[in-house]
Amino acid sequence: MIIGIGIDAVELYRIEDIIKNNPKFISRVLTSHELEIFETLKIKRQTEFLGGRFACKEAFSKAYGTGIGKVGFQDIEVLSEESGRPIVYQSIFEGKVHVSITHTDKVAFAQIILEK
Repeated sequence: MIIGIGIDAVELYRIEDIIKNNPKFISRVLTSHELEIFETLKIKRQTEFLGGRFACKEAFSKAYGTGIGKVGFQDIEVLSEESGRPIVYQSIFEGKVHVSITHTDKVAFAQIILEK
């Protein structure tokens, strides 16, 4: 049974600006495993990666019904399978988490469905 759906979008120019001017934000949003991946990427892909993970975590908090605050960025870890498919590897939710992340040149989008 679906118990929550969340969606979020983030403008990538804002993420690129954050990467350049507020590097503390990166480690606030990304878990240590996500940060390891982030650091191996070129700047364009870093922007997409951080934007996608940020949107995903915001979407998760909406689906969970709390918003960011009661659910923290570090409470959710989004990794990828070998195929590249994103998976919520770690979260405070006990059930199945479905995730989709996509982006254009200007915006990253994420959708989360929580199922029990």
